[in-house]
Amino acid sequence: MNKNELPKKLPVFPLSNFIIFPKTSVPLNIFEPRYLDMINDSIKSNKLIGMIQPKNKTTNNSNLPELHNIGCMGKITTFKETDDSRFLIELKGLIRFQIVKEIESNKRYRECEVDFDDYIDDLNSKNIEIKFSDLEMIFKDLKSLFEKRGFIINWKALEKQSLDETINALAMASPFTLEEKQVLLEAKNLDIRKDRIAKILTTYTFDQFNNKTIQ
Repeated sequence: MNKNELPKKLPVFPLSNFIIFPKTSVPLNIFEPRYLDMINDSIKSNKLIGMIQPKNKTTNNSNLPELHNIGCMGKITTFKETDDSRFLIELKGLIRFQIVKEIESNKRYRECEVDFDDYIDDLNSKNIEIKFSDLEMIFKDLKSLFEKRGFIINWKALEKQSLDETINALAMASPFTLEEKQVLLEAKNLDIRKDRIAKILTTYTFDQFNNKTIQ
């Protein structure tokens, strides 16, 4: 996809406890009628939907949850309908977007006017230079945190991916809080995201040390 193919509006899927990053793929099980409508409409058009985190509070004029400003647009790459009328899809993250405004419509799902200008670099496939020593330290700490939390990661498979795919996949799968993941999603570029992962990891290391001393 290039810059000229980016849509001006997107159907948005506000899903709690879920964030998708560019260059990562995730499976989704769709069963709510409004989101079945969304996927149906998307399949018939450009196969694009916007994944975004809802906030805990609702909007002023309705009981709909307020949305974070930044989300990630994904493309439906596989689609299967089950016998009990659910949709099983695979969604590939392409580029982050900023919500300009929500669009009034008679559809059951929400749509927004969106802007991609701050995140065009997400579409680039070029390799980004990051010091290997920095990365090695982060991966070591992340690996330790994943293991302590009982997360199983195929590190050999990750090593075969590009740097941005690896960092984004780890950020998405990490046992960080949703607020921390939202901070990572909003990081302007990969270098900043790497630094923020490192910063978050230091708080986890500190917490674990504190927990040990308290016990």
